[in-house]
Amino acid sequence: MKVFKFGGASVKDAAGVRNVTEIIRTQGQNAVVVISAMGKTTNALEDLVRTYFHQQYSNTQVHLEVIRAYHYGILSELGASFNAVHQTFIQLETYLTQSPKASYDDTYDQIVSLGEVLSTQIIAAYFAEIGFSVEWLDARQLIRTDSNFREARVDWHETKQRINRAVTSNGIKITQGFIGQTSDGRTTTLGRDGSDYTAAIFAYCLNAESVTIWKDVPGVLNADPKWFDDTVLLNKLTYQDAIELAYYGATVIHPKTIKPLQNNGIPLHVRSFLKPDAPGTVIGNSEGHLLTPSFIFKINQVLISLHPNDFSFIAEDNLSRIFGRFAQAGVKINLMQNTAISFSVVVDNNPDRVPALLTQLRQDFRVSYNDGLELITIRYYDQGTIDRVLMNKKLLLEQKSRYTVQLVVKDQG
Repeated sequence: MKVFKFGGASVKDAAGVRNVTEIIRTQGQNAVVVISAMGKTTNALEDLVRTYFHQQYSNTQVHLEVIRAYHYGILSELGASFNAVHQTFIQLETYLTQSPKASYDDTYDQIVSLGEVLSTQIIAAYFAEIGFSVEWLDARQLIRTDSNFREARVDWHETKQRINRAVTSNGIKITQGFIGQTSDGRTTTLGRDGSDYTAAIFAYCLNAESVTIWKDVPGVLNADPKWFDDTVLLNKLTYQDAIELAYYGATVIHPKTIKPLQNNGIPLHVRSFLKPDAPGTVIGNSEGHLLTPSFIFKINQVLISLHPNDFSFIAEDNLSRIFGRFAQAGVKINLMQNTAISFSVVVDNNPDRVPALLTQLRQDFRVSYNDGLELITIRYYDQGTIDRVLMNKKLLLEQKSRYTVQLVVKDQG
């Protein structure tokens, strides 16, 4: 059994659906296929959640109709059945007629999770249209999680039992990325862009032969093509290097993906759905570290510096309180650095979470911050690579280890 994963860019329109279906039909005859929401549907559903939760009902209806028209348009172009998709929209409409009762994160998961349901229903409908048999699996019934909405933790024992009961025969299985369910039937999500992680969960539970993540790039590159013209394809990566790159923000692989695969020694392939015959990158137990420097850029960062009000040292009790505040606010730290009387962190500038966090931190500390920053990480750096990325940049903070340097910078202009 193999596991394939296709992201939203691969199924953003009818042509994409046809292409993905052909790849599955020719290369995934015995595979579990994990599929993300189509195109930018997750973003559109997030807008829907925001207006619904704040009871802006006219805007909610506008967002709903845009999402419906997008999916129905793809179905029409494919000539596929509307039945399952129509039922999902009825379910969503019914939910939206009720006043919000749950927390924002709970509400988010009940609505945003439907993007993956819709995309897989459309893929399954198109397979039926072309006369090819596939089995549609509901990941909400298979991946059991806790109730930590928007960042749910997997119950591995229960999930493994459920997946193995569901996947008992060969053939193509179509299922959703990113989503699961609590023991009391509430839908959860596994973290933004978590479909890679879903593929790893299925692979681990089934002890799969391999996982292939299909992207719009030829494999894992040493930098994002948006930032560099002369990128280099990395043919092989160790699990350790892949984990490091994902942890620091490389968007090609979700950070949680590698560990379940490494535990069972399952290779991970990253290949292009635009050139499906190309070999791409393989991640596994290969020996030796990268020889090519890798660059990771995270924009819209905030540098937050905390100082005790009484000039006391930043000691263990302070750090415990600080980390507790960040965990409570649901804000992840991308970099941290401390001196005797200050503690600095770099985080994504999330407007829904960072302002509330700053308010909480000011109860215990003097707080200063800079926004509009970039965080640049170079894996296997040298001085030449550092100089290259610092051109026309003001350096605010630098942190080095043996193999990795992180630079917090602001544009000079």
